[in-house]
Amino acid sequence: MVSFEALYEEAQQYIPGGVNSPVRAFKQVGGAPVFFKKGEGAYVYDVNDKKYIDYVGSWGPMIVGHAHPKVIEAVVETAKNGLSFGAPTVSETALAKKVLEIIPSMDSVRMVSSGTEATMSAIRLARGYTGRNKIIKFEGCYHGHSDSLLVKAGSGLLTFAEPSSPGVPADLTQHTIVLEYNNPEELKEAFAKYGDEIACVIVEPIAGNMNCIPPSREFLQTIRDCCTDAGAVFIMDEVMTGFRVHKHSAQGLFNITPDLSTFGKVIGGGMPVGAFGGKAEIMAHLSPNGAVYQAGTLSGNPVAMAAGLATLELVSEEGFYDELKAKTDYLMDGIAKIFAKHDLPIHINHVCGMFGLFFTHQPVNTYKDALTSDIEFFKQFYHGLLERGIYLAPSAFEAGFLSNAHTYEDLDQTLKAIDETLADIKG
Repeated sequence: MVSFEALYEEAQQYIPGGVNSPVRAFKQVGGAPVFFKKGEGAYVYDVNDKKYIDYVGSWGPMIVGHAHPKVIEAVVETAKNGLSFGAPTVSETALAKKVLEIIPSMDSVRMVSSGTEATMSAIRLARGYTGRNKIIKFEGCYHGHSDSLLVKAGSGLLTFAEPSSPGVPADLTQHTIVLEYNNPEELKEAFAKYGDEIACVIVEPIAGNMNCIPPSREFLQTIRDCCTDAGAVFIMDEVMTGFRVHKHSAQGLFNITPDLSTFGKVIGGGMPVGAFGGKAEIMAHLSPNGAVYQAGTLSGNPVAMAAGLATLELVSEEGFYDELKAKTDYLMDGIAKIFAKHDLPIHINHVCGMFGLFFTHQPVNTYKDALTSDIEFFKQFYHGLLERGIYLAPSAFEAGFLSNAHTYEDLDQTLKAIDETLADIKG
């Protein structure tokens, strides 16, 4: 049997922290990360062939399950003709056409290689379009690791943000205003004070990086109204929620129309793909038609386009989201009943195939609410489930995801593992 500790120790000799994305390092839950070698349907298999029911789904993209035959076939057949050309291909047009067909708010779309690249580019475009510098983001929302977005809140209401990472110049983050998620009144105050200086507001329509926190209808509508009145650009960051919570994404679910949208994860079907797009008058400012520069050698990679198009065709099948929602509802209802049986606190947020478990007595609507979740309990809960073959994100502040590959037998097995884990914790 291969030791994860040994694999992790070796990885750390060559890769900073032994991982290529920080949350994979198991810092919050402790221990060595699990090393995987295979995914199939709702399951992932580690290097020792242990099988896990997967609720991470590569952090969201695997909505049709791992290694779906139609996705794999599309990737293999495309790869036979070459991996990259750095030149136009018909597959780019095909995926762009499919995205615009599904997302009515978008007149055109630019493909990129990651969600970070999509949000960074959308903000640059918003600044170029408006001629303004300031942006508004919300506490607890993550939009990638570009400089303007790696910020923490200032010391008081409506103060400008401070860098949350060394290497990020304060001169950049001084243009970022951080407000409380789900607080429409604070947003109105910000626009009253800085309205004619604000280039854009960027928001996760369902927060997924402080675990899963849905928005209030009033909050999203206030963003829309304030941006319209001030001439600012409303950017809906659907990297996580795009095609995950509804066929038409969160904007379709909540019936709110943004000016620009960003996508990732599901749009690539597991391949590194991102996209941003929106109204024609804004997108016209993007190079080569306009002066706002954005480029990428591997943007529109044909293999990635094939995976994305195959995935979007699968999720577009009738009844796909009804089935996904029913399975998520079933699992969340079961979890709530088990916690009640053990007389342990939990608050559950979920929207279609996306969910969040908070170990707290109170409702969770903001970042501060999320911080009331019991992290020590989460560690015990996490490792108890991991031992029983249930794979969750190794952080109390990351959303979980279902796929339509999950069966009700998988969900029942998960509920049984949770019941046993809680009994062990109490015992």
